[in-house]
Amino acid sequence: MATSSIINIGRLTQIAGFELVRMFLTKRGLIAMAAFALVWLLILRYPIGQAVSIISAPNFEQMVRDISGTIGLSKLLDWPESEFAMYWLVALYSFPLFAIFISSDQTVGDRERGTLRFISLRATRFEILFGRFLGQLAVLACLLAITLVATLGVLGFRDPSLLMGGFTRALSIFIVMVVVLSPFVALMCLINTFARSSRLAIVLVILYFAGGGIIVGILAWQVPALNALDYIFPGVNSELLAGQNLPLLSALGVPLIQSAVFIAIAHRIFTRSSL
Repeated sequence: MATSSIINIGRLTQIAGFELVRMFLTKRGLIAMAAFALVWLLILRYPIGQAVSIISAPNFEQMVRDISGTIGLSKLLDWPESEFAMYWLVALYSFPLFAIFISSDQTVGDRERGTLRFISLRATRFEILFGRFLGQLAVLACLLAITLVATLGVLGFRDPSLLMGGFTRALSIFIVMVVVLSPFVALMCLINTFARSSRLAIVLVILYFAGGGIIVGILAWQVPALNALDYIFPGVNSELLAGQNLPLLSALGVPLIQSAVFIAIAHRIFTRSSL
């Protein structure tokens, strides 16, 4: 029987909703949210709050090149909503890291506590896996929405006439960022199928990016065609995406394909593993 034909939307929604409850209504989740809020208050106060003066500075583009490589900011510098231009750069590089940390415990914690076997009696393994993935993505979507609304408030305080354009800009950033973050959550979903703890999951994802990047770099140096292996890493096109130099189809298509592949592999491992 096909996986899609046995999915119960009600159970899937409940599993995904539990991730929202766990993040926003538990002590551990609230501590994480407090740390997140503190960091973003500082970001809103300084780089975003002073975006106009920062972006208009003649050495700004050179500074970003020195830090992040040549990403071509000419299109970004033309945005009238300077606050969102700064938000875009900050969010594109910071949210993936946050996504890795908050999604490091999707199923591994339940396996350690022995509750995963209990949950599997009431839902299929695919529903558990995909529901947790959707739940973590929903958490990130909520955090993105909150920070975008706050940035819109900063923009409106500076120039109310830009609010309508700012709302459209915020909506487009929200959609792209949710898609961009999906493979990071899906990768952690995959790692959770064999990691023994959330801490180990974080260590393994660091090794995946660091060790895997070195291996792919060596292979590509020997055989240039193997540069295509870069696509096994989420965020492969971040530099092009940062400067708005990536076609929308690639910007959305690549992370969606990566997410589907990670989820498919995770499902195969999860269905064969003991709980």
